[in-house]
Amino acid sequence: MSASRTERLLNLLLALLNTKVGLTRAVLRDKIYHDSAENDVAFGRMFERDKVDLKQFGFEIETLMDPRSFAGDDPATTRYRIGKDCNRLPDVSLTPAESTVLLLAAQLWERAALGTAAANAVRKLQAAGGFTDVDLPAGVQPRIKPAGQAFDDVVAAMHGRNPVRFGYLAVSTGREEVREVEPWGLGSRFGQWYLVGLDRGRGAKRLFRLSRMTTAVSVVAGEHFDPPEGFNARAELAELNELPVQQAVLEVDMDRLLALRKRAAFVEAVPDDNNRDHIVVEFRDPEQLAEELASYGPHVKVAGPAELRAAVVRRLKAAVDFDALPLPQLTFPEAGRAPRARKRTSEDQLARMLQLVPFLVHHQGLHIQEVADHFGITRKALIDDLKILICSGLPEGYPDDLLDIQWENDHVYISEHLDLNRPVRFSEDEAGALLTGLAMLGDLPALAGMPEDEPGSALESVTLKLTGAAGQAGRLAGSVAGQSVAPEQSQAFATITRAIREGQQLHLHYLSLQRDEVTERDVDPLRLFSLDNTWYFEAYCHSKAGLRNFRLDRVELLEPNGRPVSGTATAEQDFPARLFTPSDDDVLVVLQLTRQGAGLADDYYAERTAQLPDGGLLAEVRFGNAEWLPMFVSQHGGAVRILEPEGLRQVTRAWLDAALAEYGSASDSPAG
Repeated sequence: MSASRTERLLNLLLALLNTKVGLTRAVLRDKIYHDSAENDVAFGRMFERDKVDLKQFGFEIETLMDPRSFAGDDPATTRYRIGKDCNRLPDVSLTPAESTVLLLAAQLWERAALGTAAANAVRKLQAAGGFTDVDLPAGVQPRIKPAGQAFDDVVAAMHGRNPVRFGYLAVSTGREEVREVEPWGLGSRFGQWYLVGLDRGRGAKRLFRLSRMTTAVSVVAGEHFDPPEGFNARAELAELNELPVQQAVLEVDMDRLLALRKRAAFVEAVPDDNNRDHIVVEFRDPEQLAEELASYGPHVKVAGPAELRAAVVRRLKAAVDFDALPLPQLTFPEAGRAPRARKRTSEDQLARMLQLVPFLVHHQGLHIQEVADHFGITRKALIDDLKILICSGLPEGYPDDLLDIQWENDHVYISEHLDLNRPVRFSEDEAGALLTGLAMLGDLPALAGMPEDEPGSALESVTLKLTGAAGQAGRLAGSVAGQSVAPEQSQAFATITRAIREGQQLHLHYLSLQRDEVTERDVDPLRLFSLDNTWYFEAYCHSKAGLRNFRLDRVELLEPNGRPVSGTATAEQDFPARLFTPSDDDVLVVLQLTRQGAGLADDYYAERTAQLPDGGLLAEVRFGNAEWLPMFVSQHGGAVRILEPEGLRQVTRAWLDAALAEYGSASDSPAG
C-alpha cells in the first residue's frame, strides 16, 4: 500500500474542499503533485485517476471555466473544486432505543459479506455523533450465516455489476450445468438463499439456489450490466412457491438417531436380522434433508424417493473423491491465521481516515488503543494513519493549514479538521447492509425484552431515518432480502431472556445430537445468539461443571427451578459468541477446505490458516469431540477433508465408505 498515494489523495481532497473559487491544474501540480509527477503528461494521467478515485467516495469534482478566456475550455484557466456539503452524511440523531435496534441489525452481518459494510456504516454514525452507545438487551447477539463463499462472491459481483459464471445442479434434469448470470439480487426464502438474475443462456429471469451451486462463483471478466429499474428481491421471492410435502422412507439403525425418530410420522421394525427400523419422515426440500441424512453416515439408508437418495449419495461420493486427491503441502505462516480479505489499498486507508477525523472530533481524548480497537486495526496501523493525517493539509502549507492532531500520554485530540468533521455518505453496500438488516429483525426487538411501546416504533423510526440519510445509496437494500431472524421458539426465548435479566437458574430437558439422548440439566443462562434463525443460548451447566451452548430447537422442556444463578461463570466478552470453547483436551485437526467451504475456518475458529493456490484453505482447528468429525465431513459433502491426524482421517474415510456401501456404491478410490 502506498502511503504517498494515500497522502496525495487526502491532500487533493482537502485542497478542493477548502477553495471557493477553485484551483487551476498548475496550482494543483505545483502544490499536490510536485513529488509525484515528473512532467505534464504524468501529472495529467495521475490527476484523472485521482478524480475517478474520489468520485468512488461520492466527491463530485466541479469544473469551473473562466468566462474571460477566449477559449472557454482552456486547461490553463480551468479551475476545480468540491462543494463543502458534497457527499456528507446528513445529520442523523438516534434515540437509545433506535440505537439498540440499529446495533442488532448491523451485527447480523458480522461474518457475512456485508459485515464490513455494516461496521463502517455504524462507525460513520458514531463519527457524526448521532449514535448512542448502548448494550444489547439480555446479551442477545443475532447474526446470519449466509450460504458460504457463494454469497460473498455474488454480493461482490452485484456491487460491481459484473456477470458471474458457476456450475449448477439443475432441478429439472438432475445434471450439472454451467450457467452465466447477471446477478440482480439475493434473498432468503424457506430457509434457503437464492440468486435472482438474468440467465444469459436462456435469455430469461431465473432463480438459483446457492446450495445447488456445484463450483465456485467466478466473475465474467471485462463485462458489466445494468439491473432492471426498481428491482426488488423481496417481491421476486414472494412469488416463489413452497415445495410440496413429500415422505422419505428411511432405514435407521435400531435405537439410534433419536432426533430423526422424534420427527417420524411412522416407525416400523424391519422383520429381519439387520437391527433396523423403517421410519417415514415428512420433508419439503430434498437437498436440505440430504445434508442432514448424509451426516448420519452408515446409520441410515434412504429407501426413497429417488431424488433424496441421489442427493445423499452425491454428498458422500463428493466427500470420498475429495479425500482421494493428493495431499497438499502442510505449511502454515508463522503469524497464524492467513488473512482472507483482499489486499489493503490506498482507497481503503483513505476511507478509514474519512471516518477517523470526524470520530476524533466527536470523541476527544480517547486512549489511542481504544481508537485502534474501534476501527479494528492495530495500534501501529493507527499511528501510521495519524502520521499521514498530521502531514496533510491545504496547498499553502502554513502550520494553520494542516490537520492538527496530537496524542499526548496516549490520548488523542484533534483541534483542526479542515472541514472533514462530517463523515461521507453511506455507500450502497453500507446502506444496504443496515436497511436489509432492519427488515430482517421482525419481532426480535420485542422478544429481546425491549419495552413494549418502544421496539415497533423504534424499528420503524430508525428505518425511516436511515432511508432518508442513505438517499440513492439505499438502492442495494432492494437487492438483498432476508427472512426474519426472530426465533420460532419464542416462548423459550422469552423464558431465557427473563431468566438472564432476573438472575434465575433454569431446568431443561435437552436432546444431545452427538450423544443421541435426552438429558436433564440445571443451568445458569448467560446470553443468546443465533446463526440465521437457529438460536443458541450459552449457560453454565451444573451437571457438567462448565460452559455449554444449547440449541433452542433441541430443548424439550425449559422452566425456572426456583434458584438464583450461582455466579460461577459469567458470559464471555468475545463477540460474536463462540459455538465452541477451546480446552486443553481438544483434538487439534488440520483440515483442507475448498473455496466454497473456506468459511468453515471462521465458523470453527481456526487457530492457523494458509491459502492454497486453488483458492481453498488449510485450517488448523480444535475440536472437543473427535467422534463427531466423520459426521462433519459427510455433512459438507466435498467441501472439507481431514489431513491430520492420520488416524482420524482413516476413521472418517472408513465411515464414508461404509455409508456408500449402504447404496451399493463403495468407493474404489484409495484414501488420499
